Amino acid sequence: AGITTVLDALRVGMDDDADMNSADMRKLADAIEDSVQQDRLRADHFIHLRCEVSAPDCLAAFANFDGDDRIKLASLMDHAPGQRQFVDLETYAYYYQRKLKLTDREFQQFCEKRMAESATNSGPNRAFIAAACHQRGIVLASHDDATTGHVDEAIEQGVRVAEFPTTKEAAKASKAAGLGVLMGAPNVMRGASHSGNVSARTLAGEGLLDILSSDYIPFSLIQSAFFLGDVVDGISLPQAVAIVSKNPAEAV
Repeated sequence: AGITTVLDALRVGMDDDADMNSADMRKLADAIEDSVQQDRLRADHFIHLRCEVSAPDCLAAFANFDGDDRIKLASLMDHAPGQRQFVDLETYAYYYQRKLKLTDREFQQFCEKRMAESATNSGPNRAFIAAACHQRGIVLASHDDATTGHVDEAIEQGVRVAEFPTTKEAAKASKAAGLGVLMGAPNVMRGASHSGNVSARTLAGEGLLDILSSDYIPFSLIQSAFFLGDVVDGISLPQAVAIVSKNPAEAV
């Protein structure tokens, strides 16, 4: 009994400053496969590809997973400045300039490079990966949708899961279109997004939350299920448990 399936998230498309590269992602996938074959794992493990569509190496990295039947979910992400989660450049600066310890001039050059990469790569890479996933039966997720326009694009690409919508507007449009609205369990426990976006509790209270993911903190799933059932009006404990079990299972 309990949650028996895990989707291990691996990144496709790397930043220049990343500590790992695309070959490392393939090695991790091979290690997961080896562990499955050797019966070392208690749960069933599959792979979730987080595709950074603005990255120049995105398609080459995606090709490393051609023919890999363990891929069950792929997210289409663009974390370039001015896009989606980072439409506010002050938020982008707060996150990246501090993290990378860049001067103002260095940060400006960093942003210009990322924005140029997004303009060149995001559209073609989204289209290619979406088509490939449909052909292979891989479920598609959008990422950080902020507007109804983003949701319309997701629908056109055959997306089934709205991963981390950043506004209530986007969550409402996703729900109306039949997409599963996914938020992070840590957001529920904090009562707010770490980057100032819409609260998962707010969405839950308005019937706009379908799925919770661990979002880097696995034990937050069971915490959030009991917490939602306790503090959010209109959500019973069985409904809250379904948000971390039945609903995600049906989505993928």
